[in-house]
Order: sequence, then structure tokens, then C-alpha cells
Amino acid sequence: MEKSGYAESFRDLLAYQKARELAQDVFEVSKRFPKEEMYSLTDQIRRSSRSIGAQIAEAWAKRRYEKHFVSKLTDADGEQQETQHWLETAVDCNYLSQAEAQQLINKCARVGRLLGGMMAKSHLFCGKPTILRESQAHYFTDEDPPTDN
Repeated sequence: MEKSGYAESFRDLLAYQKARELAQDVFEVSKRFPKEEMYSLTDQIRRSSRSIGAQIAEAWAKRRYEKHFVSKLTDADGEQQETQHWLETAVDCNYLSQAEAQQLINKCARVGRLLGGMMAKSHLFCGKPTILRESQAHYFTDEDPPTDN
């Protein structure tokens, strides 16, 4: 992030950075899940954890409209909560220890708090972008004045 503290891209957002770290952590622990879970629990937990960052990126693209921005952040928050559910399911199935899951759930909760802060202060992220305009082109010169035909 630039020294000014302003995000120039969704990649500069702490929520996005933490969401990517969480997705990578979930990917690593889910490698240990049994093969028979590949198309169910493993797929679901990876999908929901990866979707958090994707929803934040989409929110950034829609920040011109505050309600769209908040809606996408709400979707991201839903994905982090879904990830928490799948982590608890992995504990129930004895694929993760309670301690491992709790570390990841804490990371989910942190992302959730960051998202909540962004939603509460959405007006700071949103608004109409500055429109740059070219100066008016000169199609006529003094040597070639317009005619009234």
C-alpha cells in the first residue's frame, strides 16, 4: 500500500490480504482430508474460503455504487461464515483437531471484523470516480474559418 494510506486496488485492502492467507491455510489443511471427501467437504471448504477474496475484489469493482459495494462485502462475510461451518464439520469428522480449526476460525473472524468495518465505513470507499476529460479539440483554425452552408 502507498504511504498515503489509500488503497489503489483491492489488493491493497487488508481484508483481501487476510482472506488470501486464510484461503491458502485452508487449502493446506484440506490436503489431509480423505480422498472420499474430495468432491464434498474438501471442495466446499476450498470454494468458500477462496470466494471471500473474490467477493472483496468484486466489491472493489462496484464501489461506485455504495449499495452494490456493501452487498458484495456482505457476500464475502457470508463466505467467511460458511468457511467457519465447514471447519467445524471437519472437526466433527475428525479431519482437523479443535485447536487447528480454532486457529482458522479466528482468522475467519478477523476477516469478518475487517469486512464489518468496511461496511460500516462504506462511504469512505465509495463514490463517483474522478472523470478526466480531454481538452476540446480544435477542428478549425483562424486560417480555415467555418462556413455557414
